[in-house]
Amino acid sequence: MIEIRNIHKSFNEKTVIDDVSATFEAAKCNLIIGASGSGKTVLMKCIVGLFEPDNGDILYNNENFTKMPESGRKELRQKIGMLFQGSALFDSMTVEQNVMFPLDMFTKLSTSQKQKKVNEVLERVNLKDANKKFPSEISGGMKKRVGIARAIVLNPQYLFCDEPNSGLDPKTSLVIDRLIKEITTEFNMTTIVNTHDMNSVMEIGDKIIFMYQGKKEWEGSNQDIIFSKNDNLNNFIFASEFLQDAKDMRMLELKGKIKENRNMDDLTQ
Repeated sequence: MIEIRNIHKSFNEKTVIDDVSATFEAAKCNLIIGASGSGKTVLMKCIVGLFEPDNGDILYNNENFTKMPESGRKELRQKIGMLFQGSALFDSMTVEQNVMFPLDMFTKLSTSQKQKKVNEVLERVNLKDANKKFPSEISGGMKKRVGIARAIVLNPQYLFCDEPNSGLDPKTSLVIDRLIKEITTEFNMTTIVNTHDMNSVMEIGDKIIFMYQGKKEWEGSNQDIIFSKNDNLNNFIFASEFLQDAKDMRMLELKGKIKENRNMDDLTQ
């Protein structure tokens, strides 16, 4: 679990994160959503330690990250996996070498032990035969899966994903979403996903935080979001006619179920 309390961050006297508090639960996909400039990326970077908040506290399983000495932070960072927006693979390294990189940096495992671990995570992300390929030889979706494999090779407790579906087609995006969801549950990780992809929201959004102009405007699940009465959130998620139609259909479905339940109640009285 990760908890943030009253986080505030400014750049050149401009407030970007304004008194945001939230709890991100283990074994769930916690999504931070919002339009460009809403503060979601800066918030994630504060949580992971790339930015220092001006005020507030960040707690990893009740350990205060903001007050830790550098030695404690270094130890905690080994429990964190990160999937970058552009995958951030090393072009001069093979898939296998990219995934092995954290093991080389942070462990004293033997070469055979590292190889075994790399093979395990590549098989887990359905890239069993891609070891010797270079990033230039694989698709965008495969690069994302390599990025996921690298992020989980150290068995992290926490996984951060920055726009994991950026640049992917809808079908491949769905594969990545489901993979993130599966490994989150399988490894009992606290996963935080920064996204503006509404398909991801509806597919894996166990908990969703909506950011607007640096503030947390709404939180709930993907089951709650279409019934939100927050105008800023509705303007964001129902920007397309397709999503508005989906909302209307869901509302009709819900009303139908309510009516059906009432009729059943009448019959049993």
